[in-house]
Amino acid sequence: MQARFSRLAPLPPRAAFPVVRAMQTRWLDNDHYGHVNNVVYYSYFDTAVNGWLIEASGRDIRALPAIGIVAETSCRYLRPIGFPDPLEVGLAIARLGRSSVTYRLAVFRAGDDEPCALGRFVHVYVDRHGRRPIDIPAELRAVLAPVRDATGARFAAAGVADDLDPRAPAG
Repeated sequence: MQARFSRLAPLPPRAAFPVVRAMQTRWLDNDHYGHVNNVVYYSYFDTAVNGWLIEASGRDIRALPAIGIVAETSCRYLRPIGFPDPLEVGLAIARLGRSSVTYRLAVFRAGDDEPCALGRFVHVYVDRHGRRPIDIPAELRAVLAPVRDATGARFAAAGVADDLDPRAPAG
């Protein structure tokens, strides 16, 4: 049975995410309708994940022999945000495979517990030159594994399944 987001299903609160990163909206993030444009959320996800990987591993991930390419992303929009809202992006790991990692992400207004958006972001690690899947570098796996291990317990404590898929239609 696939989990679905709806107002009846519990949404993951900030405490469900083992990593939370500050993010600032920018003037150019807003669209003509006065809220952050949908495509900008993907930039928030990419910035949160890669910024955290660099900070947590202490490595310039651009210099590793394997690079993480984005193989899949999705986003479920729940509440609008806009400039000048300060944000926080929650990061959890739903799956850590041999060559890929699936992140669960949430965008929160700073200080809020209810997410404004929920996302899914899949990195596949590939050889820098041949672009064929290879093992996740050990220095990244060392920081990814503890977050993956903490994700299930935190989502369970919040009463939320850790396999939520924002692509699923609301029930």
